[in-house]
Amino acid sequence: MDDLVTGMIAMMDQDELVGPVNLGNPVEFTILELATMVKELTRSKSEIVFLPLPQDDPVRRRPDIALAKARLHWSRRSPCATASPARLIISGRIQGSL
Repeated sequence: MDDLVTGMIAMMDQDELVGPVNLGNPVEFTILELATMVKELTRSKSEIVFLPLPQDDPVRRRPDIALAKARLHWSRRSPCATASPARLIISGRIQGSL
């Protein structure tokens, strides 16, 4: 989360580049991996439900952050898996943590 905020501030602090600029995580992981991580961080007992993918669902979820690196001197420093539960905000709260 800190990396994203730092990237957004870098974008706002300059006038030469007009978006869009990818500030995502260049390390690709599946939606199932993300859902599992969220369940663990939130201690949720929710079931992960599998539904058919939309026709226009992207095959890859790995943003190209080359523009952010080159023009904003920004890159992701911490992997998503190290997100602190105190900083993870889902539906306004984390069960039993905040």
